[in-house]
Amino acid sequence: MSLYDDAVLVLKNYEDQTDLRQAYLDHLAAHPDGMWKSCHAGHVTASALVIDPEHGRVLLTLHKKLRMWLQMGGHCEPEDTSLEAAALREATEESGIPGLTLLPGGPVRLDRHPIPPPCHCHYDVQYAVLAPPGAVQEISDESLDLRWFPYDEVRSVADESVVRLLEATRARL
Repeated sequence: MSLYDDAVLVLKNYEDQTDLRQAYLDHLAAHPDGMWKSCHAGHVTASALVIDPEHGRVLLTLHKKLRMWLQMGGHCEPEDTSLEAAALREATEESGIPGLTLLPGGPVRLDRHPIPPPCHCHYDVQYAVLAPPGAVQEISDESLDLRWFPYDEVRSVADESVVRLLEATRARL
């Protein structure tokens, strides 16, 4: 199964955010290259919130280009076999933490947001991953900083999309 086919299947099976879900499906139907950064009309991305429920905290990255505290994530790569694999790869690369595991149940949320030209939009499919006990982060070249934040501090450092992702993740836990 191609990554495009996996994305369509994942989105068709995602039961929340029905209008936004349909916008993702419509975009992919209109843009067969909609999984790739080269699609300037917008493209699907995969992200994951790294969460440590035992200690009531999440790991956020201070994004180098955007200078915002965000979940890990980014563009799909040709070697990604699924959206889940892309999200897990991105979370592992950006956090430096081996042994992350996906929270079961598929995507936690969808978040469509504008990005600077030449592209127009990210159609982000957001997952959550569980940090293993004793996880120690290692900053990547994509980040200015990595930091664990208690749940109740996230609202003061991150934007609403991250807050909504955290709330949806905690509800699933």
